[in-house]
Amino acid sequence: MAPILRNARRDELDTIIDWAAREGWNPGLADAPAFWAADPQGFFVAEEAGVMAAALSVVRFGEAYAFLGFYMAHPDFRGQGIGYALWNYALATVGGRTVGLDGVVAQQDNYRRSGFAYAHANIRYGGEVSLAEPSAKELTEVAPVLMSAIIDYDQRICGARRETFLKEWLKPSDQRLSFAYLRGTAVAGYGTIRACREGHKIGPLFADSDTVADLLFRKLVASAGGGLVFLDCPEPNPAARDLCTRYNLVSVFETARMYRGPAPDMMLPRVYGITTFELG
Repeated sequence: MAPILRNARRDELDTIIDWAAREGWNPGLADAPAFWAADPQGFFVAEEAGVMAAALSVVRFGEAYAFLGFYMAHPDFRGQGIGYALWNYALATVGGRTVGLDGVVAQQDNYRRSGFAYAHANIRYGGEVSLAEPSAKELTEVAPVLMSAIIDYDQRICGARRETFLKEWLKPSDQRLSFAYLRGTAVAGYGTIRACREGHKIGPLFADSDTVADLLFRKLVASAGGGLVFLDCPEPNPAARDLCTRYNLVSVFETARMYRGPAPDMMLPRVYGITTFELG
């Protein structure tokens, strides 16, 4: 009997994130609400005999772009074609949108067979960091009054409008903090740090200059109390790599950013840290 392929329920997203933790992807402790807010119809499961056998997300950002993540099969159901069936089912829901993904390097050839083309590597850096909080008066915690400007800024940097996602992602909580760098009333950079199963991750980290990126990095790390910190940098931005080297972060692993369809107009020189490997 063929597996049942369907949209995931909200409670199943929690299970999917637990699976990601089991795979060593180190998700955030409070990722689910923001991920779900981004696109409640963008998460999928394959069900076999009443059991969740595989998962996948294809989260849509507007009419032109979507991002694929969480592509996993439960160990008991691997090698049976269930994950690939779900892959085709989910991708069929996004129409003619460009689809991006951050895949493990070893799977690049499989993704190419599904029409994805390599764009660049993203490299995860990590290490123990302890920093004093910078005193720059331009740094401010993200508040509702800044939300519209940050959403517009984010769109200019990443090439897609992520309004519903960011409205949830940027809410301050015990697990996640966000700061912006303002030049007058204009946003010149912003970043988020969140508690993960292991340490903290910074993402996104977008900035108009190396100086702004450095100030935001220090502010985020200090606000989280330091410790083990991870940052996922696009390999084509050498200043992002320099930032990691400056604070003794070392390469942990890399992914292949690939697109099916025209790549979005990302401003990679201003991307010092991508948001997440799951949603781009």
